[in-house]
Amino acid sequence: MIYIKNKWEIEMIRRASEIVSEVLVILQTEAVEGISTWDMDKLAEEYARKMGAKPAFKGYRNFPGSVCFAINNEIVHGIPSKRRVLKGGDIVSMDFGAFIDGYYSDSAVTVPIGEVSPYARKLLRITRESLYKGIEQARPSNRLLDISKAIQIHVEGEGFSVVTAFVGHGIGKNLHEEPQVPNYVPENGNWGKGVRLKAGMVLAIEPMVNIGKPDVEIRDDGWTAVTRDGTLSAHFEHTVAIGEDGPIILTEMQN
Repeated sequence: MIYIKNKWEIEMIRRASEIVSEVLVILQTEAVEGISTWDMDKLAEEYARKMGAKPAFKGYRNFPGSVCFAINNEIVHGIPSKRRVLKGGDIVSMDFGAFIDGYYSDSAVTVPIGEVSPYARKLLRITRESLYKGIEQARPSNRLLDISKAIQIHVEGEGFSVVTAFVGHGIGKNLHEEPQVPNYVPENGNWGKGVRLKAGMVLAIEPMVNIGKPDVEIRDDGWTAVTRDGTLSAHFEHTVAIGEDGPIILTEMQN
């Protein structure tokens, strides 16, 4: 069932979104060579709790951290660790969610550590651009797969691949709600049909893009998803409300 939010509920999600975006600004500032993902995770949790929020991911299906970190060929769901220390040339995805007063928000960004290769910079740029291409389609009367198609066309047009094993999602009173938001049009899907977008829907749109093939493996920790061919991956995400006149990006960072 797809939940349509009223204006008050969207404002509640916006409040959670502001905390999420503030945490991600802090993490981007702290993401330098020599820091561990464990230390960054603690900073994120401490700030969220100071603001009266609960980290959305901590304890979710027994996930042990507050932030999902993914370095280089990791795609999503990397566990914070004292042993995972950032190095120059890395790219690191940081995915954070917050829960406050009954509502969730969720966002992610991938950043370079020091100087990275031109191809890595292109990966970050194209992945971020694809997110905004998808967001632009989050309008009343459009179809859900209009979002998916816009993302896929932009990514594949640049020679990269869209991860198909993970999708975006609705968000609100629950961290994951209907509808699922794929970043590609399924082979048996018709992008001109399917779910019609309506004002009041709130979606977490989150393309994950690989330099190589889209295939995924899960490490022995049961969480960390990596590219099967070992190539770099990037991940960007925003929580977006569909307004009467178009998309409203609730997690847009003000840095």
